[in-house]
This record gives sequence, C-alpha cells and structure tokens, in this order.
Amino acid sequence: MGKLLDSIDSPQDLKVLSLEELNRLADEIRQLLIRFCRRHGGHLGSNLATIEPIIALHYVFDMPHDHLIFDVSHQAYTHKILTGRRRAYTDPESQEDLSGFTSPKESPYDDFMLGHTGTSIGLACGMAAQRDATGDKANIIAFIGDGSLSSGPAFEGLDWAAEQGGNLIIVVNDNEMSIAENHGGLYKSLAALRASGGRSSDNPFRSLGLEYCYVEEGNRIEDLIEAFRRVKDTDHPVVVHIHTRKGLGLGQGSHGQIGPASMGLSDVNTDHMTSLPDLPAEGPVEANHWQDGLDSFNRLPNSRKTYGRMAMQALEARFPQEPGLMVISPATPLSNGIDPDFRQRAGNHYRDVGIAESHAIAYAAGIAKAGGTPVVATSATFFQRAYDQIEQEMALNGSAVTLLVFSTGVAKTDATHSGTADMVMMRGIPGLTCLAPTSGAEFLDMLAWATGPARQPVVIRVPGERTLATERAGKQIAPATSNPAAESQPWDRYRILQEGRTVALLALGDALPLGRDLADSLEASMGLKPTLVDPHRYDRLDEQTLDALASTHSLVATIEDGQLDGGWGQAVAAYYGPAQVHTLAFGAAKEFNDRVPQATLLEKYGMTVPAMTQAISDALVDQAS
Repeated sequence: MGKLLDSIDSPQDLKVLSLEELNRLADEIRQLLIRFCRRHGGHLGSNLATIEPIIALHYVFDMPHDHLIFDVSHQAYTHKILTGRRRAYTDPESQEDLSGFTSPKESPYDDFMLGHTGTSIGLACGMAAQRDATGDKANIIAFIGDGSLSSGPAFEGLDWAAEQGGNLIIVVNDNEMSIAENHGGLYKSLAALRASGGRSSDNPFRSLGLEYCYVEEGNRIEDLIEAFRRVKDTDHPVVVHIHTRKGLGLGQGSHGQIGPASMGLSDVNTDHMTSLPDLPAEGPVEANHWQDGLDSFNRLPNSRKTYGRMAMQALEARFPQEPGLMVISPATPLSNGIDPDFRQRAGNHYRDVGIAESHAIAYAAGIAKAGGTPVVATSATFFQRAYDQIEQEMALNGSAVTLLVFSTGVAKTDATHSGTADMVMMRGIPGLTCLAPTSGAEFLDMLAWATGPARQPVVIRVPGERTLATERAGKQIAPATSNPAAESQPWDRYRILQEGRTVALLALGDALPLGRDLADSLEASMGLKPTLVDPHRYDRLDEQTLDALASTHSLVATIEDGQLDGGWGQAVAAYYGPAQVHTLAFGAAKEFNDRVPQATLLEKYGMTVPAMTQAISDALVDQAS
C-alpha cells in the first residue's frame, strides 16, 4: 500500500479521502514528524497533539479563502505539510528550506509570521472586522493552545471577540501542558470543563458571552469534523474547546502528557472641543486653507486634543468611500481629541478596545492583513505596553498600520507617564517608518500618506505644545510639502529651511521651533547665520544631506524632544564618527522625573536657547584653538 501523504499537495486533496484514509494519513504524518524532529529538533510534542485537529480543519474549511491563524505557530507542522510544503519534511535536501513558524513568504495559506504567544485571537478579530466591513463571508479561525491561553493578549482578544460579534471561531487546543505544566486560575477552569465533559458552570468563555462547545476526544478526526461542521459559517463568535494529548504517539502518562526528559520533546478627560474648519476628504491640506482656519484653531485646547481632533476630521471625511478605514483607541480617547460626537458618527469606523494596548496592535495588524487601513491612537507611555506586538505583528509582518503617538517629549508629568522614550523605542524596531511632523499641515500630510499610498507600518509623533504655540502665533516654521501623496517615500530627505554657514542645526519634529530660536540667537549674539534643517523622520538617516553638510560646515548640532541616549541625535553623531565635522547632540537624559517643571528639566538638560548658544560658541572656540 502506497503512502497517502505522497498524494497530498494541497488541502483540496484531503476532501476526497474517506474517514479511514484520513486516519491513515494522520498516522503517516505522526511517524514522519517523529523521524523529522529526532533528526532536526523542533516542537515535536505540541505538533503530535495537533495532527488530527489540523487535518479536520483543512477538511471542513476552505483555506485560504477561509483563514486559519495559529498562535505562536510552532504547532503548524501538519498545516505546512498539507499546504504544499511536505517535501521540506520528507526530502533531506529540502529540510532547511522552511521557517519553524508560519510565514506568508512561504505560502498563501499563512497569513502571518508568528513566533510569540497570545495574539492569534486579536489578529483573527481584526481580519473578521475587515471581512465584515467589506461584506465578505470567509470563516476566520484562531487556533490557540499549548499554554498560550494564559497570555495577556489572549485574554484581551477573548474579551474583544465577545463584543465584536460576527463569524469568529476560536479553537482552544487543550493538551493540559505548556512548555512545562500550566499555571494559573484559568487552567483550573479548563480542568473542570474537561472533568465535566464541557458542562461545568465554571466556564470562562461563556462568562465572557461566547458560545462554547467541547470535544473530549480532540485527536479523533470524526468528532472534530462533526464539531467544525457545526460551527462553520457561524454568525457569532464561538469557542471550540478540544482536549488533545501532547506527544501522542510517544510514551505517555495517563493523560498523554510528556515530561521534559522525553526525547525530542523540547519545545524549544472631559474637555469640550471647539469645532475646526472642514478639512478636505483626502490628500494634503493646502497652506491657505490652514491659515483660513486660524481663528477656530486659536480657540482649541492643548496639542493632544487639537491635533487629534484635526486627524479625526481628516479621516472621518474618508469614511464613506473607505469601509476598511478604522480608528482604534485602547481607552483614553477624549484625551487625544477623539470626542464623543466623532465616536458616534464614526460607527464601525471607530473601536475602543479598552485598556488593552497589546490587543489593539494585534487587532490592527489583522485588519491591515485583510486589506483595511487601521490607525491606532494613544499616548507614548501606553504604546510601551504593546512593544512586542509593534515589533512582531506590525513590523515583522509589514502590516500597514499607522500609529499616532500622543503626549511626547520633555514635560512636567508623573514619572509613570513620561513621553521622552518613544523615539528610542520605535526607531530601534526594524521596518517602521517613524515620522516627526513640524506643523499641523505636515501632520495631516503624513497621515494622508500613511493611510493611503504607503501601505507599510508607519509611526507619526503627533506635534506638541511648541508647535501648537508657534502656529497659534501665526508663525510658519516650515512650509508645507507640495504633494507628498504623489511620492513613494516623501520624507526620505531632510529639508533645508535656512541656508547658512559654519554651523548646521538639525531640529527634529517638535524641537524645530527651538531650533529656529537658536538660529536667531546665534545670528544675534555671534553674527553667525546657521543652516537650519527639518529632518522629518527619525528611523533612518539622510546620509546624502549629512555628507553635504559635513563638507561645508564645521559643526552639526542635533536637537530632539526626547531621550538622548539611544536616540536619533546620537545616531547622527555616530554616523559622522571621526569625520572633520564636530557634533553636538541636545536631548533629555535617560532618567525618571516625577512632576518636575519643564523649564527646570530643559535647564538641566542644556536645552535652553542660552545654554545651547553657549555650547555651540564654546565648541567653535575649541575648534579654532
């Protein structure tokens, strides 16, 4: 009898097999995985538990029109084998070709590259939201287990799924194990459900408002097919709790559990908002339109609410034409100008996921993967809580998510809410385009680009109080760009705002007004007219402009409203290295401050105009001596 596995090149090949043949296929895959992992290592125990569930899922559902999202994705070996990648497991010459996790680069059956735990439900929620926005009918399935359910983002995802509604199938693979034993109160509830055949009143899924069904024999293909057929095309979220045996096919204890010594099992506010003038539906805001609105603009409160309100108006005008455009706020919306009237008008274009920043990013990544345009807005101090999802689900996967980072820079604030470290955090993550606008008009230009032609992960540092004060005074620090939406990377190059000599001042984002004041001070006190530069962005350096400055200036000074250590200014200084041009970098110290006045901090950091003027003067004297 030939091997069934040799005839399986896609999930469609499963659908013609009998139940007996499906079971024989499972046995073949089990023996293949044991041989493979003993030779090459890998996550053997967890994958032996998921062979039958994955066969049943691909038998019942229609991937890749339906979507199967694995948590962590170290349980996806059978999925890979069934979706055209079996040679990587059977052919020794091909066995180094594949990632140990799912990867969209490998197959259209993989939606995400996933290697960290807890985000499958959030990603599935996002894909389901975009499906509903566009009227599609695909089933969205999150496959989570092997200890992942105790992860914080998984709880956040379950909580949101219950509110969102619509078709969403959450398969909880309960193999009674994680990398080691499971810990936490949740697993006591799972044990009670197992002991009662799924009938225990101690049911956290039903308590959240989710439908629930239980499959005791989670490695019995016929039972799994019956359960999955029952929930296919559901119109509401449902949890399918399957009891599987980790390490099935090897030496097991009474519950199919395996110990760490088993060979090959190492897995490895309430402020009233004044109306702004109407904004155009899309594209950049013209400078004259911006000036026309200054009367209303001057009546607005702080920078967070001012620029947040502007952003929401610009996005709202596009809602009728863009069903997938969505604003996501992990709580605190009003602080950032997302007022109740906007939230009511936005309808399904706005989602407050609660204090769940990790879920907000995973949710947004799911929306982006399905073709939507998500914008996540919150404070710098809260984005820290989602670092892993920004790095993994957003940047690593190239998800077209836009982050609006509010409340940044040196300010009098509680130590818990400092906004000075966001640039260090964001610029350290590969794959993020990090923008620092210097006016309201440029902010809206950047937002239009990020949520339009960019289709990449973008971070926009929302302008702060210096920029707001400058615009309220009617000053124009930097002219608006002409048509950024027409350029593929419109902020790659630095912009020279003032041509000068000897000294070049590179003032990033909200530090640009400070740079302008410093330029005026140098000219008044020293008769020196410096070059003034608006860098636009902080994730990369414009080496061409830096090289040009080095050839015509003896000193380059950077100013950033953020932490100096590990920041953008130090990157400029490191680029110049031992070159003839001398560098000075002005920024905040790496420290916690609790409600220290801003003026005191700026004095301490040498970021006042007199202090920076003196530092530049001293450096020029040293160069001359």
